[in-house]
Amino acid sequence: MLTEAVKGVYTIAVTPFLPNGAIDFDSVDRMVDFYIEKGATGLTILGMMGEAGKLSAEESMSVVKRVIARTSVPVVVGVSASGYAAMESLSKSSMDAGAAGVMVAPTTNLRSDDQIIGYFHGVANVLGTTPFVLQDFPLATSVVIPTKVIQQIIDDCPTCVMLKHEDWPGLDKITALRAKSDAGNRRISILCGNGGMYLLEEMLRGADGAMTGFAYPEMMAQVVNAITAGDETHARDIFDTYMPMVRYEAQPGLGLAIRKYSLAKRGAIAHPTLRKPGGALNATASGEVDVLAKRQTVRLADMGF
Repeated sequence: MLTEAVKGVYTIAVTPFLPNGAIDFDSVDRMVDFYIEKGATGLTILGMMGEAGKLSAEESMSVVKRVIARTSVPVVVGVSASGYAAMESLSKSSMDAGAAGVMVAPTTNLRSDDQIIGYFHGVANVLGTTPFVLQDFPLATSVVIPTKVIQQIIDDCPTCVMLKHEDWPGLDKITALRAKSDAGNRRISILCGNGGMYLLEEMLRGADGAMTGFAYPEMMAQVVNAITAGDETHARDIFDTYMPMVRYEAQPGLGLAIRKYSLAKRGAIAHPTLRKPGGALNATASGEVDVLAKRQTVRLADMGF
């Protein structure tokens, strides 16, 4: 089960599709193996970048079961929904299938602090004993959750065991939450998102690792391991080497197509298909990714990787 003590890298998994839009289950297996080989200590599936909203309820559970059957690392399932009923159903089915916990983002209609707190009180009540991750991603949800509100949810809801932090800017939020736990409040795990763009600084501010996607997940594992070992210089060298690709993949509206293209080029999945509605990279963009990949390979070789 997911706990407050989680550290490491929980890679946000893509959902592989065949060119006709059907789920590519063979690529699900390949992808899981790839992520673990590259240093993932856990997997998060059916997230926003997993195209969860494009799957039927039956397809969602088929992906959950396939991933859990393929790996022994903890699996977190995204169960965000517009209502509690769908969330409760997917959570129960996922936990029965062997998931370690679930992830919940706030619904987009929440505006006041009291509304946000009340919503997550309801989440905790509906999920019962299931441990959950609070996803703080205002860029996608349009819901800004102040630090004091996150801390209130932590204090009120014992089953909230992790914050998926991806606020922009948000580094001070990590510092403030860690100051609260240092002062005696309950400490939960903080894993960070945003494609790893701020992972170095997030780790130095007190995060426990990453929960995000990137076509080169080994970068996240190496940075987390280096910071954990106290080697900030090595962590910075690794981070800087991958930054051009991180920056390119972070393009809003195009990032998933870039990520899937790179994963297909690396052999992690067979096809870069996004399920409709969703596009693909044009020849110019694909060429730009290829150039970045080649230059990245050279820089890594120069560093002895």
